[in-house]
Order: sequence, then structure tokens, then C-alpha cells
Amino acid sequence: MATDSDTLRERLDRATAHLDPPYAVVDLAAFDANAAALAARSGGKPVRVASKSVRARTLITRALDRPGWAGVMAFTLPEAIWLVRAGVTGDALVAYPTADRRALAELAADPTLAAAVTLMVDGTEQLDLADTVCAPGRRPELRVCLDLDASWRPLGGRVHVGVRRSPVHSARAAGALAATVAARPGFRLVGLMSYEAQIAGLGDAPPGRAALGAAIRIAQRGSWRDLLARRGAAVAAVREHADLEFVNGGGTGSVAATSADPAVTEVTAGSGLYGPTLFDAYRAWRPTPAAFFACAVVRRPGPGLVTVLGGGWTASGPAERSRLPRPWLPAGLTLVGTEGAGEVQTPLAGAAAAALRVGDRVWFRHAKAGELCEHVNELHLVEGDEVVGVVPTYRGEGHAFL
Repeated sequence: MATDSDTLRERLDRATAHLDPPYAVVDLAAFDANAAALAARSGGKPVRVASKSVRARTLITRALDRPGWAGVMAFTLPEAIWLVRAGVTGDALVAYPTADRRALAELAADPTLAAAVTLMVDGTEQLDLADTVCAPGRRPELRVCLDLDASWRPLGGRVHVGVRRSPVHSARAAGALAATVAARPGFRLVGLMSYEAQIAGLGDAPPGRAALGAAIRIAQRGSWRDLLARRGAAVAAVREHADLEFVNGGGTGSVAATSADPAVTEVTAGSGLYGPTLFDAYRAWRPTPAAFFACAVVRRPGPGLVTVLGGGWTASGPAERSRLPRPWLPAGLTLVGTEGAGEVQTPLAGAAAAALRVGDRVWFRHAKAGELCEHVNELHLVEGDEVVGVVPTYRGEGHAFL
């Protein structure tokens, strides 16, 4: 009896029979379903596209054209400028502070860009750098967003739960920085952002690791209680110095929870559009896998083994198994522990290997979303069992922003 995975494999194989691996595809039905689900989970608050997790202009636009989506969270200033100039968005929030002098000069020289792009800051040094590029009296006001650290620091700060981002952790620190920004000529404070990575970006149900999952959930509950109070206080402190246009928070893994925070006016999501393997470890909502890449079987080194050409498309983050691509179709294949996913070849073991022949495709899923696009120049868009379009990735348009 055919399974859902068998049907998906047959459909993808038929759609791409004319292509030679390696290549990547996006299943548009799954992409659209994920976009609709994320918007529904946001409780009516707008969802900003995390472009880092998509890295294809056509698909960023496809998400923005759907109800409930508005604005882009870019990962670098040059990318934000490019997206605005290309007409993808008129509202680009740069997620990380920048030290790109050339991009700052371009932003400061164009009032249209300056009105569309918001810079991220967490200290006065970033303001000083912008001023050295172009003095306040010689440029339009630069839009600024404060980055509030969302990590949890229990036991008097002796424990750190979350990522290490902004030094602005307390409401008092946020208020002090807001006062400084508001008093600086040439800047306009318009937003506050806090990304709760330990909740939005950490799966609470890692497969086969029940004890770890329970520990993660306990930490997430404590972190969430802390952040609700601290973010609300920080927003109030910042609003004493500026009329904020937005308060941004969350990510794919916390859209519903973050949007329920009364201090938050918008949420961000991106990974959930593609549904990479890291999000298989979430209990609250799991996106439908929408992005895949195919590698060709090129040899059979022994019984129960096949080898594909390439496959070593690993993801950023801690160097552990969760960052490796996962052989997905046909079901029943695993990486070989002593070799993992190799740059030029990847051996695979499992019952499904017996039926594979040289030239057959093995379909993989990437661990993280947009990083898949760093390996291909184009994405093949699939509807049913047909390729209905081919669109360039950032790489295919000649851009490597990081």
C-alpha cells in the first residue's frame, strides 16, 4: 500500500524527471499552507517575513502577497537596501546591527531608502559609527530599532538560557538607551525588537530524547514568564522617549505565544514557510515540509548501502547531528555515522538502499530553512507533479550577503 511519503516521492520524481541532480525544489501547496497557518497563529497581528529563512525574492514576495503578512526582517543592511530598491518591500527591518560603511553611506544618501529601512542598535557605538559615515546634518533621519535581549538569566544571572545578543537586558537599560537615541540628532527611534531564541528557535520535543524535551519545556516556561514581564516593562520605559511604530518578537516556533503578548504588535516568521528538519521537534505546531534537495545515486559500495554525489549541505549552529541534512525520500535511509554528510559524496544505509540504482534520486531536507539556498542558483517550484516555475535564489542573482 502506498504511503504519503511514497506519493510525495513519486510526485517530485515525475515533476523533475528532466533535471539532473543536485537541485532544490519548493512545493508551492505546502509553502502556501504554511504561510496561511502562520498568519492564522498570529492572532491578527502582522507577520514579518524573515528573509534569512527564504533567500529567494519571488518567494518572499509570494508570502507578502498573502493576507496577514507585512514587511521584511532582513539579515544585513545591503540585503535590505537591495530588497527595497527591487520593490519587494517598503518596510525592511535589519535584524542585526551593521558596521557596513558603504551600505550606511548609501542609506544616508537616499531619503527614500532612509524612510524604508530601519537599523538595529543595542548601544551608542553603532550610532557613532553611522555619524562618522555621514554627519547628522548632511543626511535624512535614520530609523532605529532597539534590540532587547530576550535571554533568561535565573539564579541572579549565574545561569544563561538563550542566545547572546544584545547587552540591553533590563527595562532600565532599554529606557536609558531610548533616551540617548531620542536625544541624538539624525536618528528616529521607531521600534523595539526582542527575539526569544530559546523558545522560538529551540524544539521542545527532540526525537528520542524525552528527558531533554522535558527539561527544555521547564526552561521555556520559566523564560516565558520572565520575558512577558520584562518586555512589557521595557516597552513602557522606551515609550516614555519615543512613539514606537512597532514592537517585534518571536519566530516560527513561537508565533502563537508571542502574538498573545500584549506588548508585541507584530511577529516574525520565515523558517516555517519551508519547514526544515529542526522544526520537526516542536509540539505546538510543525510546518509541512516544503523545501527539498535531490542528489543522485552514483554507486553502491556494498550490501545495504548506496552513495549519492554531494549531500554535505550542513546548517549553521552547534556542530551536532541536528545540523546535518536528513535523507527523506525514499523513507528508510540514514546517514552513516562514521562519515555523515560529505561535500562530494554521502553514503546512505537502510532497507530502502536495496531498491535504489545508479541514477535514482534521493531527496533530502535541510536542517535550516534559507541556508539551503546558499547551495543552489535556482529553486524549482512544484505544483502537483509539474515544475511550474524556476526562480533565482540570492546566490543565483549574484548575492552573498554573509
